[in-house]
Amino acid sequence: MGNADRKKQILLCVFVAAINIVADRITKLLAIKFMKDKNPIELLNRILVIGYTENTGAFLSLGRGWPEVLKYILLLYISIAICLSVFIYCLFLEKDKIRTILLMSIISGGIGNLVDRLLNRFSVIDFLNFGIGSLRTGILNVADLSITFGAIALVIYEIIGIKRKDV
Repeated sequence: MGNADRKKQILLCVFVAAINIVADRITKLLAIKFMKDKNPIELLNRILVIGYTENTGAFLSLGRGWPEVLKYILLLYISIAICLSVFIYCLFLEKDKIRTILLMSIISGGIGNLVDRLLNRFSVIDFLNFGIGSLRTGILNVADLSITFGAIALVIYEIIGIKRKDV
């Protein structure tokens, strides 16, 4: 990778990370300001419910009852190591722009939740719940959306890439 390409790659990584992390942070601050200690708001015939909660576990509150030392190891230290490793990979090794964007979306969501854990006594602010009738998601946030959509899009992108190679 040449010097100009390296600069473009760094800018792409920083840009994608900044958009995701800033969007996550702003929405969490808005949730704190306008939703904390308030009743949830139901929109679109309950397809979207917005209500404040603090999650001390991982995705869908997995691990909320774990011992504190285990939470720190799995939800903080290992998460930081994974985010740092993928960030470095994207900066210096990944050449595919779409894969870079998708990987950066995933780790930016992770970084957003890590920042939350560090600022909120190990709690992550969640406020979005989607669903139809009794079929609902867990309560999540913009960082979780970045992780989920980035991961789904990455899997689809890789499957399409494999199929193209087979043709």
